[in-house]
Amino acid sequence: MSPSFFLPHPLLRPAVSHIMTVDVHLPGPAYGRSAPFPPTPQHSLNFYPGDATRSRSGQQAYTELPACVIIGPQTTKVDLAMGAHHRFVTVGFQPGGLFRLLRLPLPELLDYPLDAALVLGRDIQQVTEQLRETQHPLALKNIVETYLLRKLALQTVSPLERSLRLMLQPGPADSIEHMAALSCLSLRQFERRSREILGYSPKFFARVVRFSQAYRLKVRQPRLSWTSISHHCGYYDQMHLIRDFKQFAGATPKLITREILAAPLTLQDDLRL
Repeated sequence: MSPSFFLPHPLLRPAVSHIMTVDVHLPGPAYGRSAPFPPTPQHSLNFYPGDATRSRSGQQAYTELPACVIIGPQTTKVDLAMGAHHRFVTVGFQPGGLFRLLRLPLPELLDYPLDAALVLGRDIQQVTEQLRETQHPLALKNIVETYLLRKLALQTVSPLERSLRLMLQPGPADSIEHMAALSCLSLRQFERRSREILGYSPKFFARVVRFSQAYRLKVRQPRLSWTSISHHCGYYDQMHLIRDFKQFAGATPKLITREILAAPLTLQDDLRL
């Protein structure tokens, strides 16, 4: 079953990109196969109202994710194993949107899936309980959206957030100096504020954006050569692409292709950034 995407309420759009729901029954034994999930530049709030999802990093043992988990800055690939009935609701944030919700410096969440109940308390537990009693995609979206309207500081998009959104666009990225100027900040202020709301430097953010574009293009068009992908996504040459794949995915592009083809779900093909 294809994911259902919803634009958020207009008052949420300065902070929230979209709300997505998935409801699918997977063939084969529960948790029998894993799906790779390498870094993306998008932070999210993920709800699992169906069978639990299990996660691991590297060769560690799988652990069960909480019913609602906060995904902040991610720099390494994780593997996800899902139950027979995979139900999933995610809030995809604009750059800076998760910071608005949590008011925590995002470097504290680097590569750490945080149990949302520890930060957001009983309210988020009530949302999770409501989602378990609901199945229609629109109703799932409305439950989560109602919560966000109560919790998010509804402000206009700042120049900093606007410039970071520009970095998500396909093609060669503008210089960091130009992005700082668009943000009405000095270079040092731009780097400090970006690190606070993203979890890493703007230069590193640009690398994650480019890598994610390349990975998702391969997921959508598996027959496309890595040479074509490297040129399309603005890499200087294929060696730069290989370097990023080794850092962010822990493997060469060739090995990642095998993982994509063997996965029960391609979890990032419909990712909207």
